[in-house]
Amino acid sequence: MDYRIISIGCLSIHELWKQDVGGRSSHATTTLIRSQNRVIIVDPGLPAPALTARLAERVGLAASEVTDVFLTTFLPAHRRGLEAFDQANWWIAEMEREAIGQHLVARFEEADDEESRAMLRNEIQILRKFKAAPDRLADQVDLFPLPGFTPGTCGLLLLSPRSTTLLAGDAVATGEHLEQGRILKGARDTAQARESLQEAIEIADAIIPGHDNILVNPMRQGGP
Repeated sequence: MDYRIISIGCLSIHELWKQDVGGRSSHATTTLIRSQNRVIIVDPGLPAPALTARLAERVGLAASEVTDVFLTTFLPAHRRGLEAFDQANWWIAEMEREAIGQHLVARFEEADDEESRAMLRNEIQILRKFKAAPDRLADQVDLFPLPGFTPGTCGLLLLSPRSTTLLAGDAVATGEHLEQGRILKGARDTAQARESLQEAIEIADAIIPGHDNILVNPMRQGGP
């Protein structure tokens, strides 16, 4: 098993930089994992043309060679490049799939204009393409639930003999959030999000945040 960052994400407004106005489009950090015959893209946050170019630049692969896509959350910033991977299997944690599905259906039933209903119908159709991910997504690649920011936020724990690396999604948003022990503003359940942040800190030697580059966990010895 090996992995590589394909694209480093960012927040539209980095709350720990004391910014009042954002000038960026939020997108998630995208990681590629290779495990035996599986090629897994995690959180394809950039639009498809940009992401396919980064994929070629970083690992020399075409989008058609990706076998699986995994989302740590269904939020749009984590899936803008999905269309590049139509041929792949799409995975998401079951808790996220169920919670988001119920939310979208409720909004669809309440919508009173056709534009909103069309948008929600499209979101529901996208979600239906995702299967509930198994506890072990691939060899040395395990699901690691990190609920709180969204109901079913879920990371991936990459296991090797010398270290553990956690793809944390929005449970650990950036390096500043890790250093300061802060959760990302806007969490659905702040108490649960804080628990997930603490679990991430306790489990991993290295952390890939939702919107930043890979970090060595300052609370543990070792690294990626």
